[in-house]
Amino acid sequence: MPRGLPPWAALAVVALGGVASAAQGAANAELGERAGDPTLGAVVNNLGGTLLVGLGVLALPSARAGLVALRRARLPWWAYLGGLGGAAIVVLGAYIVPVLGVAVFTIAQVAGGSLGGLAVDRAGLAPVGRLALTRPRVAGALLGVAAVALAQLGQPVGDLALGLVLLAVAGGLGVALQSALNARVSAAGSPAAGVAVNFVTSTPAVLLVAALAGALTGPTPTWPDAWYLYTGGLLGVGIVASLVVGVAAIGVLRTGLALVAGQLGGALLLDALLPGGPGVRLPVLAGALLTLLAALVAGRGAAGPAARAAVPTTRVAAEDRPGADGRLVG
Repeated sequence: MPRGLPPWAALAVVALGGVASAAQGAANAELGERAGDPTLGAVVNNLGGTLLVGLGVLALPSARAGLVALRRARLPWWAYLGGLGGAAIVVLGAYIVPVLGVAVFTIAQVAGGSLGGLAVDRAGLAPVGRLALTRPRVAGALLGVAAVALAQLGQPVGDLALGLVLLAVAGGLGVALQSALNARVSAAGSPAAGVAVNFVTSTPAVLLVAALAGALTGPTPTWPDAWYLYTGGLLGVGIVASLVVGVAAIGVLRTGLALVAGQLGGALLLDALLPGGPGVRLPVLAGALLTLLAALVAGRGAAGPAARAAVPTTRVAAEDRPGADGRLVG
């Protein structure tokens, strides 16, 4: 990440990552539907991303240098598990959305992500350091959830099964942890190392779930010819990289809100541009703008006495490095 990346630039990068996330979700969902199993879209997504990351490590000396630095950093084992959060939300979405509907799943996921962002920032898991639980941050989190609920007006609602709603909330918490841990790995090595570790961790998990679900041993899938349906891995690499940049500059909560704003904006573009789409929906537009406002509100007073200022560096601040026993010190 560039040294001293200003918050507005970090918000812009993450918002673009959110647009890519909307496109990725649409491509993966259609690929899974055409192939005959929802998990196959996730499998192709992760395998494609892992292949691209592997090629990048082979081609770029800086990527290999980041992995060497990461090995010397001696992070605790749990710091490398961030990719499991991304794998979890992809798999959960494939099975929960058909029951709850997109609206309830999205609101529950964002609620979990906002709660997780507040907690993770307060614990200081991300390179930005500990961020206090201030009124603007709590207000921003609540405004973000309300904005997403507004954006989902008119969407069909499925069966409101409490267990599945809680699983969607847990998925949002997992994404918050994913962002923080990947950024910590990146700070100890390099952004490329953080992206690589994410896919190395998440891909085996996705393959295991697909195998247990029978997606890898069932009837031979019917793979579509449309090339754009196979771009999920490429988009995923960009999304993870944008989150690494965002978390290191503005923390997990604001990064999550900016990502959601970008996702809503991307969904709006897809609705307007794709043939047969519903066109521009005012609730989605309002939700995207309000979510971006929530990210700005959550940053109020970030450099004041109530919260620690962001540390504009690609290395973890010394006072927030994990100790030899894996606990945070400072």
